[in-house]
Amino acid sequence: MAAAIHDCSVCGTTFELRFAYQVQRTPEQVRYFCSQKCQSDHLLSAAQRTCDVCGTRFDLQYAYQQAQLDGEVHYYCSTNCRTAPRTTTAAEGASPPRARRLRRIAVLNQKGGTGKTTTSVNVAAGLAEAGHRVLLVDLDAQGNVAVSLGLTARRTIYHVLVEGAHPADCIVNVSENLDALISNTSLAQAEVRLVNTPRDRFKVLATRMAPLTDYDFVIMDCGPSLSVLNQNALTYADHILIPVSCDYLSLVGVKQILRTLKKVNELLLHPVSILGVVPTFFDQRTRISVEAVNTLQSYFKDRVLPCIRVNTRLKEAPSHKKTIFEYAPDSHGSEDYRVLVQRIIELCDAGAVTAEQEATVG
Repeated sequence: MAAAIHDCSVCGTTFELRFAYQVQRTPEQVRYFCSQKCQSDHLLSAAQRTCDVCGTRFDLQYAYQQAQLDGEVHYYCSTNCRTAPRTTTAAEGASPPRARRLRRIAVLNQKGGTGKTTTSVNVAAGLAEAGHRVLLVDLDAQGNVAVSLGLTARRTIYHVLVEGAHPADCIVNVSENLDALISNTSLAQAEVRLVNTPRDRFKVLATRMAPLTDYDFVIMDCGPSLSVLNQNALTYADHILIPVSCDYLSLVGVKQILRTLKKVNELLLHPVSILGVVPTFFDQRTRISVEAVNTLQSYFKDRVLPCIRVNTRLKEAPSHKKTIFEYAPDSHGSEDYRVLVQRIIELCDAGAVTAEQEATVG
């Protein structure tokens, strides 16, 4: 009986089928291998993907190497390819506008309950929606970013700060143009470790995040305290964004932030500018809201950014693990954050914010 003759599915060599390993049957097709090397090469390639940007074949190992965009799964061999600008065809239209350089913004207020996480999440999502590549970083041990967006990760910002993990290996994709470095309660241990760091304790975050240069914006959700973590955020940041609840106690907290910022700038010799102050929980029907905005304008002039009105949909969105743009795109909350995001883009693109413009507080 004549031996069966086949062409190798890997190298194309014509060979005589003699061993069981030389044939592989699947519901889709039958494959043939002239040698164990060709069989091994095929098995390895089955665990590989082709980079959508540069065409390189690579082993799929990390979360950032895979992302779902516009209903399709895309693969990236490296962080450079993952964050490369997306090219478009004439039918798709021109590429979206991009920031001129990386902008690192710390969302900070020493007082709790001012809408820091809500602002961080929705500003990041709004920037991503506008076509910018955005990384959202949670520097609060409460982990509210992950809770708000329904995210989980094997590695978090703790592993970046304490264990020196490459940040790209800890990133999770949220949606098109938006990635996140999340936190959990283990971040409190990072605070202790940083306190005991003998040198450059305020520069650890900046050092660890240095490899990530291809984003347009890094938005940092900071905890309600002047912790070592927050001082790391201020050292890494170009600007701070201050959400202020429209009530008297929050106004007192703003003065504390300004004094702290002045001390940090003097101590670290690292000028951090105030991008703007965001009045949150604004209700034009109440006297305290109107007075609060007037007081903020007396301190910050034109850097009082558009108000975020009291809105039930904003409160509900985190329980549905969605941004306001996903949960209630036609709500006042969505409208307000779109206006705020547009103003942030204008300020950053114009290069209008400098350290010399800082407000003076007596």
